[in-house]
Amino acid sequence: MSDLLEKKCAPCEGGVIPFDVSEIHKYQKKVDGWDVEKDKDNIFFLSKKFKFENFLKSQDFVNDVGKISEDEGHHPDISFGWGYAEVKVTTHAIKGLSENDFILAAKIDKILSV
Repeated sequence: MSDLLEKKCAPCEGGVIPFDVSEIHKYQKKVDGWDVEKDKDNIFFLSKKFKFENFLKSQDFVNDVGKISEDEGHHPDISFGWGYAEVKVTTHAIKGLSENDFILAAKIDKILSV
């Protein structure tokens, strides 16, 4: 994971081929606890659920994710409520996963280890 933490998300406006399954599995080993799923359109994304003691801690986490996302220029889908947050990451411009998604996942995990 440390190599991902050293990287910055690269701007992506399409024209790049999304990772294939073997590349996804190679990168998935670098991030802890993130699931690889497909949506209804068969687009791969990373997903992880986080648990917290109360609503405020969930909200603080989501705000921290928002700051990192803005810094990286790569924005996940987030849902949260009392005691939980769920983050889903994909590269919308290429309709699949790229290195950016794994960089962002690693940086989101770092929030909880600080």
